[in-house]
Amino acid sequence: MQRRAFLQHSVLGLVSTGTAATALRHFAALPARPADGPLHLGANENPLGPSPAALQAIREGLALAHRYPFAAHRNLVSALAKHHGLAPDQVVLGAGSSEVLQMAVQAFAGTGAVIVLASPTYEDAPGYASPWQLRVEAVPLRADWSHDVARMREVAEACKGPAVVYVCNPNNPTGTLTPAAELDQWIESSTGKVTFLVDEAYFEFADGAPGFGSAMKWVQSRDNVIVTRTFSKIHGLAGLRIGYGLAHRDLAARLRRLQSHNDCNILGLLAAGACLADGRHAQASLRSNTAARDVVAGVLKELELRALPSHANFVMHEIRTDLAAYSARMFEAGIVVGRAFPPLLGYNRLSLGTPEEMARFAETLRDFRKKGWV
Repeated sequence: MQRRAFLQHSVLGLVSTGTAATALRHFAALPARPADGPLHLGANENPLGPSPAALQAIREGLALAHRYPFAAHRNLVSALAKHHGLAPDQVVLGAGSSEVLQMAVQAFAGTGAVIVLASPTYEDAPGYASPWQLRVEAVPLRADWSHDVARMREVAEACKGPAVVYVCNPNNPTGTLTPAAELDQWIESSTGKVTFLVDEAYFEFADGAPGFGSAMKWVQSRDNVIVTRTFSKIHGLAGLRIGYGLAHRDLAARLRRLQSHNDCNILGLLAAGACLADGRHAQASLRSNTAARDVVAGVLKELELRALPSHANFVMHEIRTDLAAYSARMFEAGIVVGRAFPPLLGYNRLSLGTPEEMARFAETLRDFRKKGWV
């Protein structure tokens, strides 16, 4: 049986008929992967790559590579403001949403602020706090892997000075959701002492899920809420580094003072604008992600390996072995998997590739089981 036919057969055996059919319809449009290249399933990237519209914008933008990106920057800010129903001065661009997180944390340097966050969560916020000697208070996730909002509130309100509450929702690396109602209640009753930094890098993958809601609704009415989003995930522009923050104009101005001059490159800005104007690629990415997740869910269920409920483009799953050894063996098999996220050292964060790529992963995992490695 030829490799492609074998992988298609594997998908059919792992997911429901409807989902498999959806997955297989995408195969013809998937970009070819070099036969000698590793399968990258460790950085939560979009395996479909940028959209045709984004690629066209990049090609046309190459002729402007000798120009500074002033106009492209203004245009994207205006387009994002219109898209979200905000004023342009409420939008802050960054070299990925990571730079916006950096601005938000460093805006409180010298204030004695405490950064309150979950554990485990995305590492950038505490990482940016370290050089400025901002104290970080980590609150373990609850048993259902959601943020312990009640405990985070106790910690934040016990601080003598200001507190910055970082909430990644859906959470990275667990992929789990925190009910919007709990955070909304806190935001609604909060004082200026607490600033909420809500990281929604994976928002599109969870939109519509029961209990989930964006913190965007607070940006217009509250001056202590920052929402960050990115073009790296659903839009496939991770290498071009375009993200943004949305906030009250006064808070946005505070962030903008820490913004690197000309931080966003012209190709990324043009590509992001094209993504915003054409949502078809995002929808295709969601369909592919759902089918790929079903492939992974099937093999994990078959091998009785636990997986956390994922609302993102990755799955945190049990491996029942040493993580370093597991990662090394996967690399030897031509697959790059996720890094360590203490204390979940008996788990691996697996990025979702295409359904075809996840079928390859599934076969590798089955082989590991036969060898007693998982």
